Amino acid sequence: MPWFTFHLNDFAYPFLSVMFEGVPFLLLGSLISGIVDVFVSTERMQRLLPANRAAAICISGLLGLIFPMCECGSVIVIRRFIRKGLPLSVAVTYMLAAPIVSPLVAISTFAAFRGQNPFVMTSLRLTIGYLVAIAVGFIVHRIPAGALLRPEMLATMPARRRAGLSVSAEPAEQQDFTAIVASAGTGRKLLLAVQSSTSDFLEVAFFFVIGTAIATVFNTAVDQTVIQSLATDPPRAIAALMGLAVILSVCSTTDAFIAASFKAFPFAAKLGFLLFGPVFDLKLFWLYGILFKRRFVFLLGLGLFLVIWLIAWRIAAMQL
Repeated sequence: MPWFTFHLNDFAYPFLSVMFEGVPFLLLGSLISGIVDVFVSTERMQRLLPANRAAAICISGLLGLIFPMCECGSVIVIRRFIRKGLPLSVAVTYMLAAPIVSPLVAISTFAAFRGQNPFVMTSLRLTIGYLVAIAVGFIVHRIPAGALLRPEMLATMPARRRAGLSVSAEPAEQQDFTAIVASAGTGRKLLLAVQSSTSDFLEVAFFFVIGTAIATVFNTAVDQTVIQSLATDPPRAIAALMGLAVILSVCSTTDAFIAASFKAFPFAAKLGFLLFGPVFDLKLFWLYGILFKRRFVFLLGLGLFLVIWLIAWRIAAMQL
């Protein structure tokens, strides 16, 4: 019996089912990201944070509940926040937590896992995502910014300006966008938010379609006995789905629909997929490189992979 047999009729129904379920969440997530991008200023963010840095890190991990942000746009927004003076540890915590600790992600995860312990999956995803993000925030707080940020990014920070050190020029398009937002009225800002949302939607929709297609082919065309040994071995199953999350690069507002479609894989492997994908995938590897030194990006990815894999593995062990 061949291990791969593709039939269009077998492929079409599950593919379209996931698409129709996921696209409304993708569209809503893009709209919210656009609104946050335009209307949420650094000053507004800082007013919500206490002066105590430890408390600020903990609270910043929850700001996604108020200002939800898809990971596709979070790096660009965080770059603007850092340049305007938001502490690096707080910015990194928000960057990692917002794509997971979000009401839209909670709703989409619960909807996707109907019949598969949706409450447990949703609560574990948001709780562990929050704890991992603030743990990274506390680590970043103890490391000098110069060891993490790219030189051109470090030079734009307010402290560097006050010290009279060289300041690299902000990209022209970023200067134009910031200037337009600062001087625009409400109507103009709404238009800019729609434009930003459209750009995000078109970018992440591509990844969602490709990811859904790959997952559907995997589930319908590949002989399931071929992957049975992998799926029934929790350590390998968790690592496999986490690696797949990196490749698929699906937005966090829709990745639960793809994860839920992997029926052969255990609960813990799907949890690993949902925790690791929003904080480190192929597109984020490139985007993180805009802000951070490559060494830190590699260490961040490796550290997040090991921590999330260990957590998922322990959850799998408790279920056995």
